[in-house]
Amino acid sequence: MHDELVDHLTRSTPLNRGEALRVIQDVLAYFDETTEEFVRRRHRELQAQGLVNATIFEQIAADLKYRAVAPPELTLRQLRRIVYG
Repeated sequence: MHDELVDHLTRSTPLNRGEALRVIQDVLAYFDETTEEFVRRRHRELQAQGLVNATIFEQIAADLKYRAVAPPELTLRQLRRIVYG
């Protein structure tokens, strides 16, 4: 699985094949998160940093644009509904 990417990482980094495969699996698992899971996780992380909701939801909206497969653009209200129901 992902042999070309593993080969590329072993050529371009000091990682061996096993390490490269674990890194790839870790990254894929990170991006396997649903939009709702990502929004909830980021909300908790930013809230723990002491940010207020107005700032948090703006940041989450900006972050969503850089996901591996960008979800449809969500309004701030939609983001709030994901977190609070």
